[in-house]
Amino acid sequence: MTEQPKMDIRSIDVDSMLCFDLYSTHHAVGQIYKPLLTPLGLTYPQYLVMLVLWQADNLIVGEIGEKLHLESSTLTPLIKRLEAQGLVKRQRDTTDERKVRVTLTPEGKARQSQASHIPDCIMAAFGLPLDELIQLHTTLGKVRAALLKQAAADQAASGD
Repeated sequence: MTEQPKMDIRSIDVDSMLCFDLYSTHHAVGQIYKPLLTPLGLTYPQYLVMLVLWQADNLIVGEIGEKLHLESSTLTPLIKRLEAQGLVKRQRDTTDERKVRVTLTPEGKARQSQASHIPDCIMAAFGLPLDELIQLHTTLGKVRAALLKQAAADQAASGD
């Protein structure tokens, strides 16, 4: 990890921390999504899986994980719950039985139209003009990439 100037922990104000801004914003976004997703019987992580499948159905769990930056161990319980709701079907890949393929059921496909209003609701809730939303998205993507790169470097340096 790059050496940074040291700060006295007693002088850090939570309201001035960028990480707290991200954390509390994440929480606020969750509060907006919850009433939109509850009628669909979905949690936010389940909604993300469905978004990926609505874009490209019949994916291997690992492919979904790559898109969402999630490990299979995190995705598997989400996908099992979606399967229990009748929204997706899991089956072993025919060319490599170690892999599990996930496909939408007719009910899972139908949820796409039921969820079509959600992106507009979220954009409106952000309260920013489209150009600022696009810039924010771009900036957060750069921050995420830098953090993932640093985490990978830290992990490699520690031998994990």
